[in-house]
Amino acid sequence: MKAIYGLYPDPDTAQIAMNRLRSSESELGFGECNIYLASSEPFDEYDLGWRKQRTPMPWIAALGASIGGFSGYLLVLLTQRAYPLPTANMPIVALWPTGVIVYELTMLGAILTTLISLLVAARIPDWRKGKLYDPAVSDGKILVGVVDPPESAFAELERELRAAGADEVKQFQ
Repeated sequence: MKAIYGLYPDPDTAQIAMNRLRSSESELGFGECNIYLASSEPFDEYDLGWRKQRTPMPWIAALGASIGGFSGYLLVLLTQRAYPLPTANMPIVALWPTGVIVYELTMLGAILTTLISLLVAARIPDWRKGKLYDPAVSDGKILVGVVDPPESAFAELERELRAAGADEVKQFQ
Protein backbone atom coordinates (compact mmCIF):
# COMPACT_ATOMS: atom_id res chain seq x y z
CA MET A 1 0.00 0.00 0.00
CA LYS A 2 1.33 3.40 -0.98
CA ALA A 3 -0.12 6.60 0.38
CA ILE A 4 0.51 10.30 0.72
CA TYR A 5 -1.02 12.31 3.52
CA GLY A 6 -0.93 15.63 5.26
CA LEU A 7 -1.31 16.44 8.96
CA TYR A 8 -3.60 19.36 9.75
CA PRO A 9 -3.85 21.31 13.00
CA ASP A 10 -7.59 22.01 12.97
CA PRO A 11 -10.75 20.80 11.22
CA ASP A 12 -11.06 23.95 9.08
CA THR A 13 -7.83 23.27 7.23
CA ALA A 14 -8.64 19.57 7.04
CA GLN A 15 -11.98 20.47 5.44
CA ILE A 16 -10.15 22.59 2.87
CA ALA A 17 -7.86 19.64 2.11
CA MET A 18 -10.82 17.26 1.73
CA ASN A 19 -12.53 19.69 -0.65
CA ARG A 20 -9.36 20.11 -2.72
CA LEU A 21 -8.85 16.34 -2.93
CA ARG A 22 -12.48 15.74 -3.89
CA SER A 23 -12.33 18.36 -6.62
CA SER A 24 -9.10 17.00 -8.13
CA GLU A 25 -9.79 13.28 -7.88
CA SER A 26 -10.88 12.79 -11.49
CA GLU A 27 -7.94 14.63 -13.05
CA LEU A 28 -5.39 12.88 -10.80
CA GLY A 29 -6.80 9.39 -11.34
CA PHE A 30 -8.19 8.24 -7.99
CA GLY A 31 -11.66 7.92 -6.52
CA GLU A 32 -13.37 9.19 -3.40
CA CYS A 33 -12.94 5.76 -1.84
CA ASN A 34 -9.17 6.33 -1.93
CA ILE A 35 -9.36 9.47 0.24
CA TYR A 36 -8.52 8.61 3.85
CA LEU A 37 -9.24 10.62 6.99
CA ALA A 38 -8.19 9.95 10.59
CA SER A 39 -8.71 12.11 13.66
CA SER A 40 -8.64 11.58 17.39
CA GLU A 41 -12.09 13.11 17.92
CA PRO A 42 -15.28 13.40 15.88
CA PHE A 43 -16.09 16.65 14.12
CA ASP A 44 -19.81 16.36 13.45
CA GLU A 45 -20.29 19.96 12.38
CA TYR A 46 -17.87 19.49 9.47
CA ASP A 47 -18.33 17.57 6.25
CA LEU A 48 -15.02 15.75 6.70
CA GLY A 49 -15.88 12.09 6.77
CA TRP A 50 -19.34 12.10 5.25
CA ARG A 51 -19.69 10.01 2.17
CA LYS A 52 -22.65 10.23 -0.10
CA GLN A 53 -23.68 6.61 0.11
CA ARG A 54 -26.63 4.73 1.48
CA THR A 55 -26.38 1.96 4.00
CA PRO A 56 -28.40 -1.27 4.08
CA MET A 57 -28.33 -1.35 7.90
CA PRO A 58 -32.07 -0.52 8.43
CA TRP A 59 -33.07 -3.32 6.06
CA ILE A 60 -30.70 -5.73 7.76
CA ALA A 61 -32.19 -4.81 11.16
CA ALA A 62 -35.72 -5.33 9.80
CA LEU A 63 -34.69 -8.71 8.40
CA GLY A 64 -33.17 -9.68 11.76
CA ALA A 65 -36.34 -8.55 13.55
CA SER A 66 -38.58 -10.58 11.27
CA ILE A 67 -36.38 -13.67 11.63
CA GLY A 68 -36.35 -13.20 15.41
CA GLY A 69 -40.13 -12.78 15.53
CA PHE A 70 -40.75 -15.80 13.34
CA SER A 71 -38.37 -17.96 15.35
CA GLY A 72 -39.99 -16.72 18.58
CA TYR A 73 -43.42 -17.73 17.29
CA LEU A 74 -42.09 -21.15 16.21
CA LEU A 75 -40.43 -21.61 19.61
CA VAL A 76 -43.67 -20.91 21.48
CA LEU A 77 -45.85 -22.88 19.05
CA LEU A 78 -43.67 -25.97 19.04
CA THR A 79 -43.08 -25.87 22.79
CA GLN A 80 -46.78 -25.58 23.61
CA ARG A 81 -47.67 -28.39 21.24
CA ALA A 82 -44.83 -30.62 22.46
CA TYR A 83 -45.99 -30.32 26.09
CA PRO A 84 -49.80 -30.16 25.87
CA LEU A 85 -51.45 -29.21 29.11
CA PRO A 86 -55.15 -29.53 29.80
CA THR A 87 -56.54 -26.09 29.02
CA ALA A 88 -60.30 -26.58 29.56
CA ASN A 89 -61.47 -25.59 26.08
CA MET A 90 -58.98 -22.72 25.79
CA PRO A 91 -56.59 -22.62 22.82
CA ILE A 92 -53.41 -24.63 23.25
CA VAL A 93 -51.33 -21.74 21.90
CA ALA A 94 -52.24 -18.89 24.25
CA LEU A 95 -52.28 -15.43 22.69
CA TRP A 96 -50.70 -13.19 25.36
CA PRO A 97 -47.75 -15.35 26.41
CA THR A 98 -47.03 -16.01 22.74
CA GLY A 99 -47.10 -12.27 22.03
CA VAL A 100 -44.63 -11.52 24.81
CA ILE A 101 -42.10 -14.09 23.59
CA VAL A 102 -42.51 -13.08 19.94
CA TYR A 103 -42.02 -9.41 20.86
CA GLU A 104 -38.89 -10.10 22.91
CA LEU A 105 -37.26 -12.26 20.24
CA THR A 106 -38.20 -9.72 17.56
CA MET A 107 -36.34 -7.02 19.49
CA LEU A 108 -33.43 -9.37 20.18
CA GLY A 109 -33.12 -10.18 16.47
CA ALA A 110 -33.18 -6.48 15.53
CA ILE A 111 -30.60 -5.54 18.16
CA LEU A 112 -28.21 -8.38 17.35
CA THR A 113 -28.30 -7.83 13.58
CA THR A 114 -27.85 -4.08 14.06
CA LEU A 115 -24.85 -4.69 16.31
CA ILE A 116 -23.27 -7.20 13.93
CA SER A 117 -23.84 -5.02 10.85
CA LEU A 118 -22.41 -2.01 12.72
CA LEU A 119 -19.27 -3.94 13.61
CA VAL A 120 -18.90 -5.14 10.03
CA ALA A 121 -19.45 -1.64 8.59
CA ALA A 122 -16.98 -0.10 11.06
CA ARG A 123 -14.44 -2.86 10.34
CA ILE A 124 -14.08 -3.81 13.98
CA PRO A 125 -11.79 -5.69 14.39
CA ASP A 126 -9.71 -4.45 11.49
CA TRP A 127 -7.36 -7.11 10.15
CA ARG A 128 -6.16 -5.17 7.12
CA LYS A 129 -2.42 -4.90 6.75
CA GLY A 130 -0.66 -1.63 6.14
CA LYS A 131 -3.19 0.55 7.85
CA LEU A 132 -2.51 4.26 7.35
CA TYR A 133 -1.79 5.96 10.67
CA ASP A 134 0.53 8.58 12.12
CA PRO A 135 1.27 9.06 15.85
CA ALA A 136 0.52 12.78 15.48
CA VAL A 137 -3.18 11.87 15.20
CA SER A 138 -3.11 10.90 18.88
CA ASP A 139 -1.76 14.37 19.66
CA GLY A 140 -4.74 16.08 18.04
CA LYS A 141 -3.69 16.38 14.40
CA ILE A 142 -6.03 15.41 11.58
CA LEU A 143 -4.69 13.09 8.89
CA VAL A 144 -6.03 13.59 5.36
CA GLY A 145 -4.51 11.56 2.58
CA VAL A 146 -4.90 9.42 -0.50
CA VAL A 147 -4.31 5.66 -0.45
CA ASP A 148 -2.93 3.96 -3.56
CA PRO A 149 -2.86 6.96 -5.91
CA PRO A 150 -1.23 6.67 -9.34
CA GLU A 151 2.55 7.15 -9.30
CA SER A 152 2.28 10.19 -11.54
CA ALA A 153 -0.02 11.98 -9.09
CA PHE A 154 2.28 12.05 -6.04
CA ALA A 155 3.87 15.42 -6.82
CA GLU A 156 0.54 17.09 -7.56
CA LEU A 157 -1.04 15.57 -4.45
CA GLU A 158 1.80 16.88 -2.33
CA ARG A 159 1.22 20.38 -3.76
CA GLU A 160 -2.54 20.10 -3.08
CA LEU A 161 -2.02 18.98 0.52
CA ARG A 162 0.52 21.73 1.21
CA ALA A 163 -1.69 24.37 -0.42
CA ALA A 164 -4.53 23.36 1.90
CA GLY A 165 -2.40 24.22 4.94
CA ALA A 166 -0.77 20.97 6.01
CA ASP A 167 1.80 21.21 8.80
CA GLU A 168 3.69 18.38 7.16
CA VAL A 169 3.19 16.04 4.22
CA LYS A 170 4.45 12.47 4.38
CA GLN A 171 4.53 9.45 2.12
CA PHE A 172 3.75 5.94 3.30
CA GLN A 173 5.22 2.92 1.56
